[in-house]
Amino acid sequence: MKTCRIVVLCLFVLLAGIVSSVSAKVRLADPFIFYENGTYYAYGTFSTDGILVFTSKDLKKWTNKGLALNKKDTNIPRFFWAPEVYKIGKEYIMYFSGNEHLYVAKSKSPYGPFKQIGTKPMLEEKAIDSSLFFDRKKKPYITFVRMNDGNNIWVAPLNKDLCSFDSTKMIHCFSVSQEWERAQARVNEGPCVFTKGKKYYMIYSANDYQSQKYGLGLAVADKPEGPWVKRADNPFLQCPDTLVGVGHNSFFTDKNGKFRIVFHAHESHTKIHPRNMYIGTLEFSDPKDKDHLVFGKDIIEAEEE
Repeated sequence: MKTCRIVVLCLFVLLAGIVSSVSAKVRLADPFIFYENGTYYAYGTFSTDGILVFTSKDLKKWTNKGLALNKKDTNIPRFFWAPEVYKIGKEYIMYFSGNEHLYVAKSKSPYGPFKQIGTKPMLEEKAIDSSLFFDRKKKPYITFVRMNDGNNIWVAPLNKDLCSFDSTKMIHCFSVSQEWERAQARVNEGPCVFTKGKKYYMIYSANDYQSQKYGLGLAVADKPEGPWVKRADNPFLQCPDTLVGVGHNSFFTDKNGKFRIVFHAHESHTKIHPRNMYIGTLEFSDPKDKDHLVFGKDIIEAEEE
């Protein structure tokens, strides 16, 4: 009897060790990463109390550093979604969605605390998924999602304060138009833009985020105001490897100069939440078409230490 107890205890210790050695996934939807001074910072949708920040040295192992933006430092009641953080001068500026409106916050540190700028949203009507980019002359723009035709994508030039824009200058980029985008709901959202050469590239999400067919599309334009043309062979990324519900991306350049894309996917084929963060690469590798963007083969599953 005593021997059985010892065996059971040993098995318990062994199993506990195995469980403890298994790293948890990084629970961030709508993720955004930027790199500074040897450290990667990741922000995303998860907490009901604000916006979390994680840090990493290698993109694989991540440490939860707590709330970069605390709900207590805002007048926003709920729905803290889709943050992006940029260093502008000596300050860090965060664009994020709160209660289905667009907001801005600032901090002197990437860890926060970020403080809400003003008391009103950037736009009076409901809107989400704001993303900053600059044109070739360094003029700032913001792209975002309005909810007046399902979810559809717009762009506007930012004012010099980088915290506001003239709503009379908003320009419609596009709405749902391709067959693959109609799997569930009428949704184009999560836009993010980068420039290469004379082209502007926007990768966006389509279908309801709860759908396993949630995926990424690519549109290209010659100027921020458009016209934006969706690539005919979309979706750009949908159900890669064993992942489903892939969407809401952003871009960054890693410490080795590799151009990266970060996105989320469902927890599993049977469970949507919590959504988890994954990192891939973007390449212009077609010798016959130098403007043809492709998704690289390697995908990093971010793990929390």
